[in-house]
Amino acid sequence: MFGTSIPINLIKGSMILYYVDILGLDVRAYGVVMVIYAIIDALDNPLLGFLSDRTRTRFGRRRPWLLIGAPLLAACMIAFFSAPTSLDGMGLVLWFAVFAILCEAFDSMLNANYGALLPELFPAERRRAVANSMRQGFQLVALVISLAVTPVLTTSVFGTETTTEGFTTTAIIYGAIAVVVIAFMVLSVRENPRYSTRERPRFLPAIGSVLRNPLFWQVGLVGACYGIAMALVLSGVQLYVRYSLGLPVANALYLQGAVIGVTALALLAWTRLVARFGAPRMWRIAFLVLAGGFVALFFATDLLTGILAGVVLGLGWSGMLATNDLIVARVLDGDAARHGEHREGLFLSAFGFFGRLNGVVTGLALTSLGVFFGYNSGDDPGSDPGFAFRVYLTVYPFALTVIGAVASRFVRLPEAGAPR
Repeated sequence: MFGTSIPINLIKGSMILYYVDILGLDVRAYGVVMVIYAIIDALDNPLLGFLSDRTRTRFGRRRPWLLIGAPLLAACMIAFFSAPTSLDGMGLVLWFAVFAILCEAFDSMLNANYGALLPELFPAERRRAVANSMRQGFQLVALVISLAVTPVLTTSVFGTETTTEGFTTTAIIYGAIAVVVIAFMVLSVRENPRYSTRERPRFLPAIGSVLRNPLFWQVGLVGACYGIAMALVLSGVQLYVRYSLGLPVANALYLQGAVIGVTALALLAWTRLVARFGAPRMWRIAFLVLAGGFVALFFATDLLTGILAGVVLGLGWSGMLATNDLIVARVLDGDAARHGEHREGLFLSAFGFFGRLNGVVTGLALTSLGVFFGYNSGDDPGSDPGFAFRVYLTVYPFALTVIGAVASRFVRLPEAGAPR
């Protein structure tokens, strides 16, 4: 989780600052690219998961894909943050589009295969909750590096507030770390051979079965409300600090560090609550706490009040990290019990369709700042970019989280660890 989180969170957390605010990519072009790459990813995600489920090697189904995907993602991430400064207009749009799509495709390859290992290796919910808590803890360590520390590295250590060299150097370092960590995991883990049956699923019947499962749509759409809300936060926090709080971007270290620190500390408490009350109940409560964090963040006016609001946000985020993957795992348990096949790769990749909505909605949300507030790029920020990014970072996520909280009340989940 540490290795898979560093690259994609550097990309999601810094792409707007890098391409829109520094290089001057128009937000309308950004929005169009996000829609296109989301459509492409929605199509290739089920295919990647299906191929993983059909893979039969002496190393397992998932491990070969992980070993291939890690260096490819690292290479594309470095290229993504190495756009020639001479590019502008359509040249800049094409560079952004090509490497954004490739990064997301290889990230999907990694996460479909990595995510499939959780329900396979930990079928009982209590052990699964502990394992997931450890995974999320390592993800938070990665977030401290890829989100909180990144602004300091890119704008103060390796570069400046207005140059791009720091991003390239940081991407090279993060890429190397990710490849080493993922390779270590791949060479250490052992898949359960019982899950790799001789019969290989066929694509159209398998995908049809997934699409006919009502829980796939219910859990996917509710989870998308949480995922999109956090994607807006990750993509906009550096510009929220710059414009809404009126501080240098490097100060995002303190705000993000506080949020991630609280999130990490609260994971143990949420894990114990899950063990006592079950994942579904705590999942629904976490949605409400997260919504409260966005309300508090809307009214923050300086770094101190921002950090205090971030404490509430971190509590809610911690609850979602502790429960959301367990909810998805229950859907996988139910499917395996019903059909007698372990199609975790296909299912998780199909769930990735909802994750691809992140790109569409963040693109549309950023484009809306140009329509409503006049923010088109760093070269044309409009009359009140501070309020624009306050809306982007708090109002939009709050609305999504409230929708998710209400919808989660109507989802009825199977028991964890359904018989195999």
